[in-house]
Amino acid sequence: MDSEKPAASPNSPPGPLASGRFSGREAFEKLVRDALARAAHDGWQEIILSDATFEDWPLRERSVLESLHAWSAAGRHMTLLATRYDEVMRNHARFVSWRKTWGHIIDCRVCRVTDSADFPSAIWSRAWFMHRLDPQRSTGTCGYDRERSVQLRETLHEKLRHSAPGFPATTLGL
Repeated sequence: MDSEKPAASPNSPPGPLASGRFSGREAFEKLVRDALARAAHDGWQEIILSDATFEDWPLRERSVLESLHAWSAAGRHMTLLATRYDEVMRNHARFVSWRKTWGHIIDCRVCRVTDSADFPSAIWSRAWFMHRLDPQRSTGTCGYDRERSVQLRETLHEKLRHSAPGFPATTLGL
């Protein structure tokens, strides 16, 4: 299913990002859309996206890819961290295509030492964070709180230390 959400007008800036608790899949998906639109508008230099499989992220949506395309520029870097990428390749064809084009600014990592149920589902940047504490119910917290942001970054960096390259932009063959 290819759900489409209307994109914001290219000339209008995205609204402010939420802060506090969130609950439900719609709220989670809106946070992902809003964060990536804000990242493009504000020019976030570094973004970490983390989830066990990314299967329920809105990465297939045209508006998300438009935000990612607008975000991608020289000096930007994105890290994707997952336990596996088969759901991304199966369900997010637009994202996979975008990733091939922008592979030079995206580092995809696989962390197999962690149980999927305990894997962080999060967006982290220096400007804002979102941490889905219960992926099954899509509940969590987001915002600008410096202490929580640092804790989340430390958790993500610990997972990155135990990760290896994964989800290559291209597959080389003979």
